[in-house]
Amino acid sequence: MVILTELKQTGPETFLARFDNGEELKTTLNVVTDQVLFAGKHLEDEEMEALRGASSRSRCKQRALRIIGARAMSVKELTDRLKEKGERPEDAEEAAQWLLEMHLLDDQQYAEMCVRHYAAKGYGPGRIRSELYRRGISKELWEDALDSLPEQDDQIDRLLRRKLRGEHPDKNELRKASDFLYRRGFQWEEIRAAIQRYQEEMEDSNDGL
Repeated sequence: MVILTELKQTGPETFLARFDNGEELKTTLNVVTDQVLFAGKHLEDEEMEALRGASSRSRCKQRALRIIGARAMSVKELTDRLKEKGERPEDAEEAAQWLLEMHLLDDQQYAEMCVRHYAAKGYGPGRIRSELYRRGISKELWEDALDSLPEQDDQIDRLLRRKLRGEHPDKNELRKASDFLYRRGFQWEEIRAAIQRYQEEMEDSNDGL
């Protein structure tokens, strides 16, 4: 048995509990109220172990809220971040599940946001899929998210005009422009079609002179 000798509030939602055996435990307001903690309370060994677990889980949830408050992320990104911060894997997974149930995490919405973001930066479907993979979003969600991808022809045409500029690009210039577009995630069929549109545009421009 141990005795809680001091319960000190260290923040709006955080407390430090000190015990007569010299142990100090960081805990939260939720745990304090749920377990009715107060200075002088006696805890059996099983109660103390339960308090440690509850405090660890509650602190992890608080950290998870702070992390997703800074920026949106996927379930895997959050879980990995919590583990990197030293949280126990089981606490990290429980915190992520808790946020899912509260609809504060949603991989489908996050995937769609990523698609819009990278499309606006001029990336094609291939590069966007790589980003979705890197962020730990399930492949099952990719295609629905990519359905929100806007029409890419205008985007790829602008990028191609920026790289070529000249009316009669040589093979080396076309190769460099094609490689650039491929690295940005566009397929070769899209690239060939864009080059054809570019050349037709240049021919039409010359015919109009």
